[in-house]
Amino acid sequence: MNVDDKNYRERVYEIVREIPSGKVMTYGQIAVILGEGYTARTVGYVMHAADTENVPWQRVINSQGACSTQKLTVPHNIQQKMLEDEGVFFNAKGKCDLAKYRFLPEGFEEKETQMNLFG
Repeated sequence: MNVDDKNYRERVYEIVREIPSGKVMTYGQIAVILGEGYTARTVGYVMHAADTENVPWQRVINSQGACSTQKLTVPHNIQQKMLEDEGVFFNAKGKCDLAKYRFLPEGFEEKETQMNLFG
C-alpha cells in the first residue's frame, strides 16, 4: 500500500469523519481498524495532509492521549484548544483520559483490547 494513494488516504479520512465532537481516536487505533498496511506513523502522515475543512483532524491524537502538533507551523496548542472547545479535558501534562474520550466506531468494539495495546 502507498500512503500517497488516494484510496489509502480516503480510508483514513472516512474513519476520522465518523469521530463525533468531544471524542478522539489515536493514530494507532485507526491503523488497527484499517488493518495490514497501516501503521500509526502512516496514519499520522496521512493526517498531516488532511483537508482541514472536510476532515476533523484535531480529533486524532497520540497514544499517550496528547496532541502531536507541537512541531507543526500552526500554533503549537491549536489542536488541544480545538478539542477543549469540544469538551475534551486535558490535564496539566497535556493529556486527556482515553478511557473517557476514545471513540470506538460501531462494529469495532471487539478490537478494543487490541487498540489499547497499540494506542
